[in-house]
Amino acid sequence: MSAYLVLIGLVVLERLAELTVARRNLAWARSRGGIEYGRRHYPWIVVAHAALLAAAPAEVWLLGRPFVPLLGWPMLAVAVLAQGLRWWCIGTLGRQWNTRVVVVPDMPLVRGGPYRWLRHPNYVAVVAEGLALPLVHTAWLTALCFTAANAVLLTVRIRVENAALSGRRAPAGEP
Repeated sequence: MSAYLVLIGLVVLERLAELTVARRNLAWARSRGGIEYGRRHYPWIVVAHAALLAAAPAEVWLLGRPFVPLLGWPMLAVAVLAQGLRWWCIGTLGRQWNTRVVVVPDMPLVRGGPYRWLRHPNYVAVVAEGLALPLVHTAWLTALCFTAANAVLLTVRIRVENAALSGRRAPAGEP
């Protein structure tokens, strides 16, 4: 369990680094006329991700979930690869990357890095991590609940992001 807590702690530190980059990039985007979309769903994304990081170790501890090497090691590899993909996305987007949906007028769409093959590669990383991180230590309830909540949130998020990137108004009352 202590090694799992270290892993979760490292992911928390990674999230804090992401938020630091996102705040800096948000200030840069706003200084160039960046427009934010999807403000209403963003707090729910924050809640879901915080819940994932709290619920996974809580489930392991409270329900006595064992570490099963045949599941845990491959899931650790998936979680690490998801982090690599996430930071590849961040590096590729540079100042245009954010945890929020912010569009800077007249900035071209990025088509390099993982964006050559996927429109939303960061969300592939989010889905992979949301499944893998809890399953490193067999926290299957957390993996299931986060995946279900994340599916709903990503449906909204991708719709908002696609509309924002194409210059259309965001759907369903999203600003």
